[in-house]
Amino acid sequence: MKFKVHIIVDAEQDLFEIYRYISASGSPVNAERLLNELEQAIISLEHMPERGHVPSELRRISVYGYREIHLKAYRIIYEIIGYDVFVHCVLDGRRDLQDLLRQRLLRT
Repeated sequence: MKFKVHIIVDAEQDLFEIYRYISASGSPVNAERLLNELEQAIISLEHMPERGHVPSELRRISVYGYREIHLKAYRIIYEIIGYDVFVHCVLDGRRDLQDLLRQRLLRT
């Protein structure tokens, strides 16, 4: 079964910021390559989005409606509603994400 993947504005902004940061660091070719890899990982959610797991930061506060997959150091956080997948965040996993996830996903 094929799911429809939607990238919300916040996640689009995350992708743009990742690209801009790596490109500005002197690696526009690497930025383009990473952006393509992230986009392919997102598109792959059309098939078996349930394969992701609940982010540990959200599990700790008993929020189970979101899942994540990883690509290198990046975390793609999404929600499945029916046959739609909503990508909410594309974040650098090396950052402390507890507060960011709470603010972004739970709007607290």
